[in-house]
Amino acid sequence: MVSKKRILSIVFSVLFFLSCGGGGSDDSGGGGGGGNNDEFLQRIIDDYVDNVVIPTYDLLRERSTALREACEDLEADPTEENLDAARQAWFAARIPWEQSEAWLFGPVDFKGHDPALDSWPVNRTDLDAVLESDNELTEQFVRNLDPTLKGFHTAEYLLFAFEVDELGSREFEYLISVVRDIESTAEELYTDWAEGDEPFGEIMKGAGNNAVFPSQVSALEQIIEGMSIILDEVANGKIAEPFDNQDVEAVESQFSFNSRQDFANDVRGALHAYTGDHPGLGLIGTGLNELVAETDPELAQRTEDEINEAIAAILAIPQPFRDAILDPDAADEIVAAQEACRRVFDTLNEEVLPVIQQ
Repeated sequence: MVSKKRILSIVFSVLFFLSCGGGGSDDSGGGGGGGNNDEFLQRIIDDYVDNVVIPTYDLLRERSTALREACEDLEADPTEENLDAARQAWFAARIPWEQSEAWLFGPVDFKGHDPALDSWPVNRTDLDAVLESDNELTEQFVRNLDPTLKGFHTAEYLLFAFEVDELGSREFEYLISVVRDIESTAEELYTDWAEGDEPFGEIMKGAGNNAVFPSQVSALEQIIEGMSIILDEVANGKIAEPFDNQDVEAVESQFSFNSRQDFANDVRGALHAYTGDHPGLGLIGTGLNELVAETDPELAQRTEDEINEAIAAILAIPQPFRDAILDPDAADEIVAAQEACRRVFDTLNEEVLPVIQQ
């Protein structure tokens, strides 16, 4: 089963397609803080693109390359030390990917990169069937597989569900093709936003002058929508589905026991989107929080506090998450994490969004 992520803004994807095909621009005004020509709104959009989205995708491609290299080193010399190094590289690559789930719009949605990289849960029977098949497991073959048979969680299965002496030539053939495909997709994501004839980052920074973002406010609304959808997904999908159904197989990152960190990084991505900062990379910008603070300083700070509280609540769930969902003593912490994410969702949509739209 593919992750229950709701489709992000189909309208934006269609408009993106039309704009790339020469759909023309829309110079109609934008409302909220001066519309097309408001310098403050422009700074927020620019810093979102330049300080948050593009650097996160750049880090993803860098760490995806490191993951591929670590897996190739493991294949060349299958030792416990090299297996641990490959696992650590997988953990490292997960961080920017999960943080980027706070903006699953544009090329990552339009081109289907999200399911290709991160469909879950994976089906062990189907994965083993690929291993046992007669197919040559090339990168191109893997790229054309169903999303649940490639991406981060297939790499996770091969790296964490096997001991080093259980990894044979077939497992390595599959693993190397999977991580090369991850690397290729990460490179494409960065290129789609930052390079080429019409990078999506420039389209977003041109809000108010194109069909994708007909006003600056529409770009800010998209930021809020991206944040909201991942908060909803963490609370009502990633946590709720396995917890409510007591189903360990529905847990994301179940082989690596990385579920809590995945969920926390999803929400950290929302925090970066809200503040326009990426502190881990030393990037400080102008964010939505500053726009909200002009009207309601208490709301601006409370929203940021609630996001941080949601991260803390997730990390308070006993580890590993796949065991916690079956432990009645952990139920209160699990419910508290869901409620914290829902609280931020409500604040964004019932209080922050109206301020941005006024």
